[in-house]
Amino acid sequence: MSNLIKLLPDSVANQIAAGEVVQRPASAVKELLENSIDSGATTVQLIVKDAGKTLIQVIDDGCGMSETDARMCFERHATSKITETNDLFSIRTKGFRGEAMASIAAVAQVEMKTKLHEEELGTKIEIEGSKILVQEPVQTKSGTSIAIKNLFFNIPARRNFLKSNPVETRHIIDEFERVALTHPEVSFKMIHNGAETFNLPTGTLRQRIVNVFGKKFNQSLVPIDEKTSITNLTGFIGKPDFAKKTRGEQFFFVNKRFIKNGYLHFAVMQAYQDLIPNKSYPSYFIYMEMDPASIDINIHPTKTEIKFEDEKAIYAILNSAVKQSIGKYQVAPSLDFEQETSFNVEPLTGDREIKIPQIKVNPSFNPFDEKPIKAPSFSGSASMPERPKPQQVDALNQFYAQNRELRLTEFESEIASTEELLDVDSEKKIFQIHNRYIYSRIKSGYILIDQQKAHERVLYEKFLSSLENTTNASQKELFPIQIEFSSSDFAILREIWDEVVAIGFDIAEFGKNTISVNGIPADGKETDYQLLFEKIIEQFKNNKDQLNLDTKENVARAMARNMSIKRGKKLGGQEINQLIDELFACQNAEYAPNGKRTFITVTLDELDKQFK
Repeated sequence: MSNLIKLLPDSVANQIAAGEVVQRPASAVKELLENSIDSGATTVQLIVKDAGKTLIQVIDDGCGMSETDARMCFERHATSKITETNDLFSIRTKGFRGEAMASIAAVAQVEMKTKLHEEELGTKIEIEGSKILVQEPVQTKSGTSIAIKNLFFNIPARRNFLKSNPVETRHIIDEFERVALTHPEVSFKMIHNGAETFNLPTGTLRQRIVNVFGKKFNQSLVPIDEKTSITNLTGFIGKPDFAKKTRGEQFFFVNKRFIKNGYLHFAVMQAYQDLIPNKSYPSYFIYMEMDPASIDINIHPTKTEIKFEDEKAIYAILNSAVKQSIGKYQVAPSLDFEQETSFNVEPLTGDREIKIPQIKVNPSFNPFDEKPIKAPSFSGSASMPERPKPQQVDALNQFYAQNRELRLTEFESEIASTEELLDVDSEKKIFQIHNRYIYSRIKSGYILIDQQKAHERVLYEKFLSSLENTTNASQKELFPIQIEFSSSDFAILREIWDEVVAIGFDIAEFGKNTISVNGIPADGKETDYQLLFEKIIEQFKNNKDQLNLDTKENVARAMARNMSIKRGKKLGGQEINQLIDELFACQNAEYAPNGKRTFITVTLDELDKQFK
């Protein structure tokens, strides 16, 4: 029997390694940007075409590389930050021209130009599928320029699995933002398909956050600063008043690396408990500096998940620091139970005369005497009002009696009108239960309809029909409303722009990452357009990532979910009838777009079984 185990060729091994490191264009962007930071660059420019599928280019003014380093950085297991085993436990850099470069070169056409500042000539290298095609001296600027062309050109199946351009662009923007937020001392610029997406000058961390996410963040940020022997915490948290209904800008950085950690996120959310509404999310930008030996950053290829030596202690420190910042900067109401309120007396002025109150006591007062007793009179600064006259008392009693009769009359008429509205048919009673469900009697028993899910189904089929026919009525707004988005959210909006317009929204660009809402769908009743669009974008992201729906169906679902009648809304008889008629006119009336039931039927036999 011949031997079965063989060594893989380098080209195949490099492609397998690339699958772990370079999952999509955003992965290559992350590696190149981090390499530029570690090179000491003060200016970094990212150029992207077709969401990185055609071109990803990063230009920096860092230290550059020698001819030997330029060649070595494309070799497997080449790095500049590890020389011995102990270095694995003291890593503070992100990695300079090594490790990932071999993986990128295995699945793309790469052109690199680099020059040391003290040299006159630089080095140019062209590599394709791990094969070096050109290596020669070149006249170029100090620093490094790396261009990645036709990513996954030699793995067609992998390229076919990439998402649409807007989705891949959003991932690139996410990686760009994460690197930019950790280095406010470096200026960044991003250009996508010839249009400038970001232009971030150097400045403070607060200025960088505002430049990335918009001016609205300036008034919502509260500093956080806590130094302990385990970790040093800095950054900003959002005021409770600015918490959003969608998962917004939430960032953890450890030693200037972006990480994801649900345990630490829960620590922050616990600090906001009872300060923000249910299902609201605060923004936070929290930076942790700690000993590299106390963390393990190599448990995941993308290094977004790390292990802490003492996670519980970090949880307690983080939770306490967030609470302290909220209280310190008076963004939460506070009560001082140690304060004695009796001492809260207005200070006396020099020209104010002090008067001692004189109290007159009736010595003949008898509490058992049934005769009305004249109230004691007071003199001085403290005086009591006179006792009301008998005719005034009679007038008050008469007013209260009339008011009570009036309220009873109004209440009875309200009940009568409600019964008249809901009693649609003498044989069929229809009414609302707890402003959540609609009860309707049928011959075999009764039906309970979930008003929100039912309306979602109705709107979903309406919107889907509008998207297919590209016609839907729109009602104009008297005063257009401007809404500003973050760059990533605006990129998503650009992706669904045509679908949003087809549904009935009249929107137009109004400056950078800003739109003007001039009209809404004819059956739309939402007034908080900022919240509405945030919810639509958030729902679209969730559906795209989890369900992999096409754009039209995704938009229809997101719109229906966020424009539907919510639980707790009281409906009139006419509204209930209309909702029932529209629901049972749907093609699939039994289920909401998310697959949950819109109504249930309970028969008399089922009811009888419950009482046996």
